[in-house]
Amino acid sequence: MTPVRWGILSTAKIGLDRVLPGMRKSAWCELHAMGSRDAAKARRCADALGIPVVHDSYEALLADPQVDAVYNPLPNHLHVPLTLAAAAAGKHVLCEKPIALTAAEAEALLATKGRVLVMEAFMVRFHPQWQRARELVRAGAVGRLRAIQMFFSYLNLDASNIRNRADVGGGGLYDIGCYPITAGRYFFEAEPLRAVALVDRDPGFRTDRLTSALVDFGEGRHLDFTVSTQCVRFQRLQLVGDGGRIEIRIPVNAPQGAATTIAIDDGSSLEGAGIRTETIPPSDQYELQGEAFSRAVRGEIVLPWDVEDAIRGMRVVDALFRSERSGRVEAV
Repeated sequence: MTPVRWGILSTAKIGLDRVLPGMRKSAWCELHAMGSRDAAKARRCADALGIPVVHDSYEALLADPQVDAVYNPLPNHLHVPLTLAAAAAGKHVLCEKPIALTAAEAEALLATKGRVLVMEAFMVRFHPQWQRARELVRAGAVGRLRAIQMFFSYLNLDASNIRNRADVGGGGLYDIGCYPITAGRYFFEAEPLRAVALVDRDPGFRTDRLTSALVDFGEGRHLDFTVSTQCVRFQRLQLVGDGGRIEIRIPVNAPQGAATTIAIDDGSSLEGAGIRTETIPPSDQYELQGEAFSRAVRGEIVLPWDVEDAIRGMRVVDALFRSERSGRVEAV
């Protein structure tokens, strides 16, 4: 086993706080270099994470012959340009979500096929709690899965925060609305047909601060969700069928390296008498994501999600933004 040598584009908080600490746990991942326009900050961050090499530009990092794969957590509007640049340099890319601002923009990444691997970084799909919940759904634990509900919110009123900047792809639907969309596609194991959205925008930031959506997967299967950047911190995911319900209590920000719990309800009692819980052993979804991508780079496994998958997810985002403008149900 030869570890994949990773280069990290920028000192983004998501990388420093979550993704890179997870990846460094895996024997498949070697954090080799960090590139940033602020070399001094990059040096401090790299030292804290045990990364030996620092480059003073993104271009220099991409030119590093020791880098096999790149992690791209740059602002949303830079995801496609820098992923394409990395691919042109022969680097595989794990790109943060959303992979693009539109499906049309994401389609530019099809040019990387057959040359390098590119995957959107939805770490939740690698967490054993999501995998176990889907296993239970497949086994009939909820009967026929009919409805998926998700609420995901946090409170961020900082005008300088990148999530509140409309010019670089800020807002709730891009930042966290992509997770319930991923959940719908993951657990229904299907693609949606149409969608409708209600969107409230911050009058100053112009970003969507409260978005609710209904997404039709056909055959009587619905995903409905609400995401907000200006509500109390909270997240829950419900998988509801005609024979039971599964609740994932911390579906996105599961504690790294800790056990998690899912609830399975047979529906026999509104007071909860029919609920049993399963404890999922300790895991780190960022470690598992980095390890899976690295193994795919080394040819040990087939990459489970590719550019086409990311494009299909972006088509749902596009449809919801079209619905905001039209006030109608839009085809996906």
